[in-house]
Amino acid sequence: MTDFKTDIQIAQEASLNHIEQIAQELNISKDDLELYGKYKAKLPLSLLNEDKINSANLILVTAMTPTPAGEGKTTTSIGLTEGLNKIGKKAMVVLREPSLGPVFGIKGGAAGGGFSQVVPMEDINLHFTGDFSAIEKANNLLSALIDNNIQSKTRSLGIDPRTIVWKRVMDMNDRSLRDIVIGLGGTANGIPREDGFNITPASEVMAILCMSESFEDLKARLGNIFIGFTFSKNPIYARDLNAQNAMAILLKDAIKPNLVQTLEGNPAIIHGGPFANIAQGTNTILATKMGLSLSDYVVTEAGFGADLGAEKFLNIKCVSGNLNPKALVLVATIRALRHHGGAKKEQYNTASIDRVGKGIVNLEKHIENCKKFGLNPVVAINAFPSDTKEEVDFVINFCENLGVKAVVAKGWEKGGEGMTDLASAIVAEINGTNDFKPLYDWSLSVREKIEIIAKQIYGADNVEYSKKALTDLKKIKELDLDHLPVCMAKTQKSFSDNASLLGRPSGFDVNVREFEFATGAGFVIPILGVMMRMPGLPAVPASEGMNIDNNGKISGLS
Repeated sequence: MTDFKTDIQIAQEASLNHIEQIAQELNISKDDLELYGKYKAKLPLSLLNEDKINSANLILVTAMTPTPAGEGKTTTSIGLTEGLNKIGKKAMVVLREPSLGPVFGIKGGAAGGGFSQVVPMEDINLHFTGDFSAIEKANNLLSALIDNNIQSKTRSLGIDPRTIVWKRVMDMNDRSLRDIVIGLGGTANGIPREDGFNITPASEVMAILCMSESFEDLKARLGNIFIGFTFSKNPIYARDLNAQNAMAILLKDAIKPNLVQTLEGNPAIIHGGPFANIAQGTNTILATKMGLSLSDYVVTEAGFGADLGAEKFLNIKCVSGNLNPKALVLVATIRALRHHGGAKKEQYNTASIDRVGKGIVNLEKHIENCKKFGLNPVVAINAFPSDTKEEVDFVINFCENLGVKAVVAKGWEKGGEGMTDLASAIVAEINGTNDFKPLYDWSLSVREKIEIIAKQIYGADNVEYSKKALTDLKKIKELDLDHLPVCMAKTQKSFSDNASLLGRPSGFDVNVREFEFATGAGFVIPILGVMMRMPGLPAVPASEGMNIDNNGKISGLS
């Protein structure tokens, strides 16, 4: 195993099919494709088929609380798709697009790993088809329009700069831009005010793209973006600046899902890319429905642990898009169980049945949470070379005692061949007794919905609100947003809002620091603890290990 090639070496050595061939296997005419070279294409929304959407099988892949490097949801999702096709099912994977922040930071790309990857890997992890750039430009166009209106002497809406909540974005981890002052240098350069940057996946434009179900829906949601208040205390929205049409023009191609392929030549759709710790953490509703329109089985994933991505997928995306997941995969790794059992980073690959036994309470809580949605999960033990039979057998037996099947997943090492057992287990689960239901009713108050998530999903005793959060709750009622679902912004490292509380913490309170209002996307965002919406780079960024030669061949990308 130590002689395994790197992800990028495996991807670069793969023999790719022309994207027209992938489309042909889906009965898509080449005239319907918008080609981006030989291996990428945009799909028109006219291919959506509501009858097929309702009859196909949607499978969600989520995970236990991860280590900083992640536990392989994307790798498992791709491998499961390969495995389903291996056992004779017509299956497709539908994923999010990677953000450049993690690619050049600590986590790496999001195209899978080993022999379970989507390709062309370099393109997908870098600029791809330009969707992130379009989202960034649409977001920053609105920022420019806001400051232009403040500067205007003839068409001013009277926006109070102190109340503006809209921020600029860029797709890079740059902590220095979290809080800035703009408009300096004299009156010709605008009105000075405090501002800041979020990372592009945290933009509400990204969230809107992921929640929209048509171009008209996209324009309406863009117009509903809340900006701030006037000096007369009246709310201001993007539509008041006539911004929605110009923003939508910038997104005219970005709204279309992207078709690529897996290493084994199976179809894959990649579209949208919100983070699950600061946004809804799933691909677009349009991409998911496109997959369901074109295949019998669609495998998709939701970011970070099930307390974040899966909770938002099931409570927000499924309800909004009228989606009905038939099965749920819960990815676990022995190294993550060791982590939650007390292992330090340098001990993640050191066998310890004792640490696995202590850390499995984290997996146990996630299993319990999945069942609250009417879904009996299948646990995928994503295999690593350091796993021992004793540790793996312990997890399988533990899950069996909870009425849950656990299967060793070897997609990273063997591709589809190593995932047929998991594929068969998922097909059996789909034919079982799963009956999805959301955890809460949207008609409950925002405060009630937060309490349900904090107590039932996180295991908190109470929810505490800062003075600012309480003021924001009043604004939520004033703006008539109490009926919207909540998209919790929380650390991915713990069930709690304290990253250091591992395993299955108890006796803790959740602290709501403030709220952001994603009125266009259709949810409110409680920000818990010290959560930031613009990450920073690690001490040694991944970018330092990357290179490109004279022939344009990239190395060091993962």
